[in-house]
Amino acid sequence: MRFQFTTLKLAAAIGVALGVTAARAAQFMIVGDDEKVTFENGKGVASPPGNDSVLIVDVADPLSPKIVANLPLKNSVVGPPVNLAIDPSNTVAIVADSMNVVKDGDHYKQVPDNKIYVIDLKANPAKLINTIEGDKQPSGLSINPAGTLALVANRAGKSISVLSIHGTDVKLIGSVDMGDEVSAVVFTPDGKHALATKDAANKVALLDVDGDKVTYTKHDLLTGLFPYNIVVAPNGSIALTADNGNNGTSDGNVDTVSVIDLTSPVHVIDHITVPDSPEGLAFSPKGNLAVVADATGSNHAKTDWYYHPHGEVTVLRVNGKKVTRLNEIEVGGLPEAISFTPDGRYVYVGNYMDKDFSILRVNGTQVTDTGKRFKVPGQPGSVRMSPH
Repeated sequence: MRFQFTTLKLAAAIGVALGVTAARAAQFMIVGDDEKVTFENGKGVASPPGNDSVLIVDVADPLSPKIVANLPLKNSVVGPPVNLAIDPSNTVAIVADSMNVVKDGDHYKQVPDNKIYVIDLKANPAKLINTIEGDKQPSGLSINPAGTLALVANRAGKSISVLSIHGTDVKLIGSVDMGDEVSAVVFTPDGKHALATKDAANKVALLDVDGDKVTYTKHDLLTGLFPYNIVVAPNGSIALTADNGNNGTSDGNVDTVSVIDLTSPVHVIDHITVPDSPEGLAFSPKGNLAVVADATGSNHAKTDWYYHPHGEVTVLRVNGKKVTRLNEIEVGGLPEAISFTPDGRYVYVGNYMDKDFSILRVNGTQVTDTGKRFKVPGQPGSVRMSPH
């Protein structure tokens, strides 16, 4: 009996160890690389499609991430860097493809697309299993905490697409007319509400969610100028918007992060000044920090007075509903994508111009650059992590 008991304990220990290993291995980062748009002397230049990719990256070892799948899927830097997401069970990923490139005389131009891609993450390697046609220019998207519903903000379509999720079966089941261009959308942690950024109207719209029924309340909040991206605190108390300022590009002026109190009545309670052109925005899963990626003119002409060869990350401390600016960290050119690792111990910052990620370390409320860069085979325009 002693031998049997010991054997059982050993087997259980091995099972636990294997379970931990499996859990760690399931920590993914999904990256959208856009090779169609480059910047020459501060101007965006469109190239023929066919070289974009969506990467699935294993971040179980955050200082040595590994690309485990490279899917040749078209996606775009145009729009906030949250056009993709992973469901809570790590079963599927959804990618919105906002823009296409077409021939226009001797040149190429960008036009709105309508494709939404569904990726099976359980396949080895991950693979595309479905392409859904939604509304025009699908951009920022969000999957609810239950993993049963996704919302996609359609900029040119001025709508929000509603997708049902059942394992790997993802279907378009509805659309919500928003009346204005919407760039990003995010669920609240209880899954009963959502917030969408009306970037050109300088507003955030509130939505109610009941099962798979999504209703626009017609209640909008005025924020800072051009709210392009939005995140919600893990405890659901506040939301933050990245107020991009100059219609999605740098102009040398400071911009803001708006703080929204999500308790009734929902209202804006503060504006935090941040450097020029914030876009990437992420909340720590621990809820005590948020980070903002600021372009600071790093994709503009060197002759522009506000040009910098690098972008910055602004670190924000969150204490309840009080948000304060702590410091800036220099990163690469045109930082767009930004995300905490699922455990909140590291931050990845996608440097579009440099084709890599800066890896930052988090210790309490102190965020520092590890000095390590993770190279990717394209220009990272968006990123999301496995839910924590």
